[in-house]
Amino acid sequence: MSYEVDETVFEYTARRIRLAANAQFDALVDAFEAAVPSLSEADARAQLSGDWAAFIRGLQWESPSGFVRLATSRPSDLLQHAGSTTRSVVWTIAHHGIAARLHRLDPGAILSAHVRVEAHTTAQPGTILTFDVPSARLRSFEINKVTQGGAELDRALGDLIEDLGLPRPAALRR
Repeated sequence: MSYEVDETVFEYTARRIRLAANAQFDALVDAFEAAVPSLSEADARAQLSGDWAAFIRGLQWESPSGFVRLATSRPSDLLQHAGSTTRSVVWTIAHHGIAARLHRLDPGAILSAHVRVEAHTTAQPGTILTFDVPSARLRSFEINKVTQGGAELDRALGDLIEDLGLPRPAALRR
């Protein structure tokens, strides 16, 4: 079976931030995971109880930045068997309050509403933290309110970075 489709291609420029911090890897990972609590989709539905506003207020109480961890991956646990000695972790995080508004405006925006953050060790003492600026991707939807949601995600991500004890990157300044 085949379906007819209309294909549209949207090009955009990504903006990636790479922070080289003098933070010890395990300490930064622990701080990140404490600041961004894990919340599975099943747990979110169980906590919801029909009152979206109360659910979002509860998330803000647990995570002042508003982000929750949807997934955690430790690729170095596998890649060490291929000879890699660099420890790394990747988190997929979401701000459900902002994501809900974006989804109402354009359900496809949810693809860009989630933020992936990667941390890895370096040869020198310290940790590299890398992520893309959310607003760069969301601007490609060409919907003003989606672009505004991207700016809100930028601010929330900047708040999270500051919560970790790192300076707010210039691209995430208010």
